[in-house]
Amino acid sequence: MAANLESLVASLSELTVLEAAELVKMLEEKWGVSAAAPVAMAMAGGAAAGAAEPVEEKTEFDVVIKDAGPKKIEVIKVIRQLTNLGLGEAKALAETAGGKVLSAVGKDASADAKKKLEEAGAVVEVK
Repeated sequence: MAANLESLVASLSELTVLEAAELVKMLEEKWGVSAAAPVAMAMAGGAAAGAAEPVEEKTEFDVVIKDAGPKKIEVIKVIRQLTNLGLGEAKALAETAGGKVLSAVGKDASADAKKKLEEAGAVVEVK
């Protein structure tokens, strides 16, 4: 059993970000669940309990592309520089509104990525 799980982990580790996202969608459809529901419920419960606690400064940010803009080729080039994705994956990410270019990066890295993407013509949000 452990050997099977280790081979499964090894196989899943080879997936690209887009392939992993597609896998999540397929599993959600197959099992009739949503991966976002437990997270949303945990956040809602945590927000009520954490209201009295002091707010910690956010240290990890996601860089989300809202729109590639008119210069999509330039945006794709910047995405490839920031992520090391292949051409097809970077193109798909540029064309996906709400697609995360970077996840859980520091404040400076997220600001730098946002600046580069906006200079290329994209509409970007840092969450």
